Amino acid sequence: MKKLIRTIFYPALLLFSCKEIKTKPKNIDTTMNSQTFYELRATAIDGKEINFSQYKGKKIMIVNTASECGYTPQYKQLQELHKKFGNKLVILGFPANNFGAQEPGTNTDIASFCEKNYGVTFQLFEKSDVIGEHQNSVYQWLTQKEKNGWNTDEPKWNFWKYLIDENGELTKVYSHAIDPASEEVLKEIE
Repeated sequence: MKKLIRTIFYPALLLFSCKEIKTKPKNIDTTMNSQTFYELRATAIDGKEINFSQYKGKKIMIVNTASECGYTPQYKQLQELHKKFGNKLVILGFPANNFGAQEPGTNTDIASFCEKNYGVTFQLFEKSDVIGEHQNSVYQWLTQKEKNGWNTDEPKWNFWKYLIDENGELTKVYSHAIDPASEEVLKEIE
């Protein structure tokens, strides 16, 4: 019963309060950030270390994901964006169990689920925390103004999206309720 409440009630509550887009202010100078996006590293779901410097010159969408969420079908849209814009957009998925305990599986379970149900071929990372005391280093960069230059918003639910431009600057933050293939997002990618 608790799982049913987490799966239905929490996302419904958030849907009404969080259909938002946050944009980097035009007058913000991010040249003095303590760390650039391209200095980040993270461990892929298969255990290999990924150096983010390989993403220079491309737009990047970073998404915290979960396999048992009402927004899990966004995997399909993320995969479609990956196929359509693969030469200029990189999708990076970070499975996390921080919201409603909706990502209970192991890295192997998650990878299998994503491949079987959504044909995911975009880069997934090992399951980690995207909020809280053990927040991974990528999400620390995304949510700490002194690191990214302007944003302090942490994800409030699964499938929160962060858009990084070709210069490694965080430019947009989209709530879970914003479709990855929405007009607002596509306009920024194209």
